[in-house]
Amino acid sequence: NSVNDLARFASENRIDITFVGGEGPLAAGIVDKFESVGLPIIGPTHSAARLEASKAFAKEFMHRHQIPTAAHRTAESAEEAETILRSGEFGDEMSPVVIKADGLAAGKGVVVAKNRAEAIAAVSQLGEIAGKQAAARIVIEEFLEGPEVSQLLFVDGDHYALMPPARDHKRIGEGDTGPNTGGMGTITGSELLTEDQTRRICREIIEPTLRGCREEGFPFRGVLFLGLMMAADGPKVLEYNVRFGDP
Repeated sequence: NSVNDLARFASENRIDITFVGGEGPLAAGIVDKFESVGLPIIGPTHSAARLEASKAFAKEFMHRHQIPTAAHRTAESAEEAETILRSGEFGDEMSPVVIKADGLAAGKGVVVAKNRAEAIAAVSQLGEIAGKQAAARIVIEEFLEGPEVSQLLFVDGDHYALMPPARDHKRIGEGDTGPNTGGMGTITGSELLTEDQTRRICREIIEPTLRGCREEGFPFRGVLFLGLMMAADGPKVLEYNVRFGDP
């Protein structure tokens, strides 16, 4: 359904409040539409949803606000991506590298390539895997090592409240093998992060992110989901999502 249809449904059925669960309607501007006609809704605006809807936008946003993340390049075509990979900027032929579709791909737009040959193959297949529109631009990222953690939080534009940290298992095969999916299972528990790590995530990632959103004119409201790599030199952002983590 279009955001106009959903707004009409909410109005006709006197829905008290709408809580948006999917990234598609958020990227399509459902919050902007509902707010324009006075319908109560929880979620980020179209502008804020770009943090998830465009990997390239998110990486440039992090760069502008000094938020720790992997080094990257954005390619405007598969040919440009292949040229970047062959340049040696992301290591030699045996170095792992991460290939990402720029747009929304239902959790299937990321390939962790073990070497350059796998990366080049992933680039050529990305349109088929993630969809041609999502893969119109390609983000190439430095490979990071360490445990992954998801940190979700409720945000009202200025203030935030943390949810318990979680660990998402995305790969389809046993033993954490195979391609990524929208999610095969998740565990949660306070032992996933120490108090010091949580404080550092708040100081170096969450607060600069929310401040950056305000400074750029799209204060974030709703659920912010940080995909983090706990690298040896500190937490780094793998991705932003702008909703709950349910597949």
